[in-house]
Amino acid sequence: MAYKVAVLPGDGIGPEVMDEALKVLGAVSRRFGLDFEYREAMVGGVAIDERGHAFPDETKEVCDWSQAILFGAVGGPKWEDLPPEEQPERAALLPLRKRYELYANLRPAVVFPPLISSSPLKEEILGKEGFDILVVRELTGGIYFGQPKGIFQEDGLRKGVDTLVYYDWEVERIARVAFDAAMRRGRRLASIDKANVLTAMVLWRDVVREVAKDYPQVELEHLLVDNAAMQLIRDPRRFDVILAGNMFGDILSDEAAMLTGSIGMLPSASLGDDKGLYEPVHGSAPDIAGQGVANPLAMILSAAMMLRYSFNEEEAARTVEEAVVSVLEDGYRTGDLYRGEGKLVKTKEMGALVAERVAAER
Repeated sequence: MAYKVAVLPGDGIGPEVMDEALKVLGAVSRRFGLDFEYREAMVGGVAIDERGHAFPDETKEVCDWSQAILFGAVGGPKWEDLPPEEQPERAALLPLRKRYELYANLRPAVVFPPLISSSPLKEEILGKEGFDILVVRELTGGIYFGQPKGIFQEDGLRKGVDTLVYYDWEVERIARVAFDAAMRRGRRLASIDKANVLTAMVLWRDVVREVAKDYPQVELEHLLVDNAAMQLIRDPRRFDVILAGNMFGDILSDEAAMLTGSIGMLPSASLGDDKGLYEPVHGSAPDIAGQGVANPLAMILSAAMMLRYSFNEEEAARTVEEAVVSVLEDGYRTGDLYRGEGKLVKTKEMGALVAERVAAER
């Protein structure tokens, strides 16, 4: 039976990097005997231009049909004058997350050994191996969505209100995603909270402790968010999986990403109980769109995450990741990674190199 994949290339460099991810998945299919069925649909600015909406009905139908969604990028200057609620980012990504209850955001932050010099951290902090962190962020609850919310008048004064709310079941389900991820990795989990001052975080910590009883193989630690932010810079290698609520995860995942020094290398996954959405972190990069110079590795690594989390094809996922490292070790670099040394290649060349390694490695 074929794995069903919705392909949403989107705007800017999205179509260019998507082509290379599909090229690599073709090599995966041949090597491992996996069958993929793809259906492509419009999303973002191109969908606004052609269908009048960033997430049109025909795209919803394709996504409903699929088991997983590969998402390129959306947005650009052409659509910046639209009302905020109609702009590609808000009118496409947020409805996708809501429609499929994608409550778990997984953001790897990896410094591959060949790219250690790209990190702003000193090499004595990174060591020879770099670091490999996975941030698991709760995506649909917390202070971004809690009610009441708004700006209110009170005694002649304006008052801004945001409410931090978590139910125990919300914490439990994201905790299980994080513990399951830790079981696939180094079996270490750092749960981030602010339980010393926030009551909702007291509940967070209590529920995480309860879930931990089902995962005795995983070493659990609790860190206050301010300490966690410092430790990420002081010693990122101490972390394996980081579990955090919506706001703390938003901040810490961006901090961890910045420490890698190469946003063109960062994939992500947003998971629900029935479906996953996989996209690179880098956005649509309209300034280089159509030039054939975009780095496709984040999109390729997002496809590897799809293999792992939606289809449970761990060997295939690792093969893609190892192929990426192999190409980097041989000195191949797209423009965003090029520092005057190695071999400068374009988008299609980089995709072909990774696909060749996937097909050749035995």
